[in-house]
Amino acid sequence: MAGNTEPLSPRAKLAVTAGKAAAAVSRAAGRGSGSVIGGRVALKLDPDLLARLASHLDVVLVSATNGKTTTTRLIAEALRASGPVVSNALGANMPAGITSALSGGSDAKFGVIEVDEKYLAGVARDVTPKAIALLNLSRDQLDRAAETRMLAERWREGLSGAKATVIANCDDPLIVWAASSSPNVIWVAAGQEWKDDAWSCPSCGGVLQRPGDDWVCGDCGFRRPVPSWALNGDYVLDPHGSAWPIRLQLPGRANKANATTSAAVAAHFGVPPQVALERMYKVQAVAGRYDVVGFQGRELRLLLAKNPAGWLETFSLIDPPPTPVILSVNARSADGTDTSWLWDVDYTRLTGHPIVVIGDRRLDLAVRLEVAGQDFQVCESVDEAVRLAPPGRIEAIANYTAFQDLRRRVGN
Repeated sequence: MAGNTEPLSPRAKLAVTAGKAAAAVSRAAGRGSGSVIGGRVALKLDPDLLARLASHLDVVLVSATNGKTTTTRLIAEALRASGPVVSNALGANMPAGITSALSGGSDAKFGVIEVDEKYLAGVARDVTPKAIALLNLSRDQLDRAAETRMLAERWREGLSGAKATVIANCDDPLIVWAASSSPNVIWVAAGQEWKDDAWSCPSCGGVLQRPGDDWVCGDCGFRRPVPSWALNGDYVLDPHGSAWPIRLQLPGRANKANATTSAAVAAHFGVPPQVALERMYKVQAVAGRYDVVGFQGRELRLLLAKNPAGWLETFSLIDPPPTPVILSVNARSADGTDTSWLWDVDYTRLTGHPIVVIGDRRLDLAVRLEVAGQDFQVCESVDEAVRLAPPGRIEAIANYTAFQDLRRRVGN
């Protein structure tokens, strides 16, 4: 039972100790947090360590293409109302990183774990979660991730017969298809801005019809389930019809959707919506995302956008023209080396913004902006970009490793 910690075996203790030592060496060498290498070492010594570390926890798994790090953080804050939480808050979301995170949670009651989409089924088998939150599925890292329908099918198979309660976004047909194999689902109407990966029925391949906020397949009848929870403007509607105000320091509609799902998860563990949402207000930034930092006498707001759906959401929350915008794109292994996704982003939404382009793949992005008819400048560094940007707070939007580069350079 969660909260009743059984002593780790000598082998497991050795694995945890060795993993922490490896992580410390990695940090001392300036190679990041060390969570991944530490987890790899620990799992090498005890392949069952992840299951052992999770055995005393009430575990929530969070997976999605976009929003999983933020939602993990919001759920963790909400559940702290009921007890200590251990979480992979910095986003190391594969088994090694998750193992490192849980190795520091011996006194925790809850484990709130972000999981990479490809590893969800395997991690769920290991940690026996009490709840699984599924937010969205869209194209991402095209050179390494499965096509979205294949991923949804893999989730569907992995969740079939699962004892965990699945809290799932009923507005994303791919999520509904994946979750429908589970016997215990709580549906949340969290919205879906990006629809280009869900225009055909995942059940039969027919074209989905989308009357208003609803969706249905005219061929097989696969349709949007009736939600128990819903985002309605600035409010969360609970299953009893009560409306709870969402007051977040995090910007944008997408984060209100994340808060709605988080409130549903928290309620499953006995935390009332009012308490959960009040605790979420404390979150100002998530792993540097949304932080406003000073650099060269200017203010920069740091925004992460990794794929077409993420860029669409980010464009909706930036300050209006003529606010200057810095765009940075890399294509390293952690980003995915295929940048063809740039052509799926509607960069005409940036019309009127002075744009400066940086990053490893700045020329790829420059070609895309040229075709979109946007005015922009290409720079070698963020230092140069800031010097060239017109007055005003700068919105700095970057994909994964470009975002990390940006944070290191501006001192966040």
